[in-house]
Amino acid sequence: MTRVFKVDPLNPDQDVIRQVASILRSGGLVAFPTETVYGLGAAVFNEQAVRRVYIVKQRPFDNPLIIHISSLEMLYLVAEDISEREVKLIEKFWPGPLTLILPRNPRVPRVVSGGLDTVAVRMPAHPVALALIRELGEPIAAPSANLAGRPSPTSAEHVIQDLYGKIDAIVDGGVTLYGIESTIINARTNPPILLRPGAYPVEEIERVLGEKVAVPDYARGLGEATLALAPGMRYRHYAPETPLILVDPVSGRIDTLVSKVLSTIMELRDMYSKICVVSSKETANAYRSLEGVSVIEIGSRWNIFEVTRNLFKTLRILDTLKCDIGLVEGFEERGLGLAVMNRLRKASYKRILA
Repeated sequence: MTRVFKVDPLNPDQDVIRQVASILRSGGLVAFPTETVYGLGAAVFNEQAVRRVYIVKQRPFDNPLIIHISSLEMLYLVAEDISEREVKLIEKFWPGPLTLILPRNPRVPRVVSGGLDTVAVRMPAHPVALALIRELGEPIAAPSANLAGRPSPTSAEHVIQDLYGKIDAIVDGGVTLYGIESTIINARTNPPILLRPGAYPVEEIERVLGEKVAVPDYARGLGEATLALAPGMRYRHYAPETPLILVDPVSGRIDTLVSKVLSTIMELRDMYSKICVVSSKETANAYRSLEGVSVIEIGSRWNIFEVTRNLFKTLRILDTLKCDIGLVEGFEERGLGLAVMNRLRKASYKRILA
């Protein structure tokens, strides 16, 4: 049976934190909120518990987990040889949604890092996550608390949908702030490489480093990396159960995008009786009057943070409408829009260019 603990996200009850840390200490699995999405945690040095994370999530064992720490002292328990470039990023962005790829401390079980000699590490900026790591007294290995391939969870309700009865506890700290996972950077290469776009736009990282960061196609959601140094680089992710088609606005024109969505709806009507469209607030009215079409607003094109925060919740809402097929509008690939497009491309089985 899965125990559910409800806490104040800003001031969690220390007695609850002690109980949950005790579950982790004894080898249990616990879902907990971070500022990005909910994580599914195991004590990092407990190899058997970490293996359970992969099994429960149905996650491939070559897809590394992210290690969460609560202090810089903890960093050296899991990683070695931190460079000046990485120190610069740590000083600016930790605690926060930035994950770095670092040399693995031999003490860390290889299963945590998918068998690699590197580890993915971050310091979360959420009072519950930090309190839990401190009380446990060691880092927590935690991917997102969902079944592999499904939209990431941004609330305890989403975790319950996927994992209730399969894990030991869920800490309900409300809805997460960013609604999308951390940005992952490999700062060991020249130039640094964006492995996964996330809650920190790559432009902010470039400003801090004073140099360009390479953005490979797989970071845009176009294809897969040959080797997964970090989560999100390989395998299909974030997909709803409803088959989803992405209409990608490569022209940059909103009128062209809407026209393409409308023409695609007309083509799909011969095969499907109920179609769902995930759209921006600005374009939703273009589809509302269409028979057999349900519209879900994801947010404003002029507030990409709103879109980012609603993304995974919207993909889960899509499944509740029981549509035969879904269409989703794409967004400009700039700032947080890059992270949104990465997720939408991976969540979709088909991409149409507008």
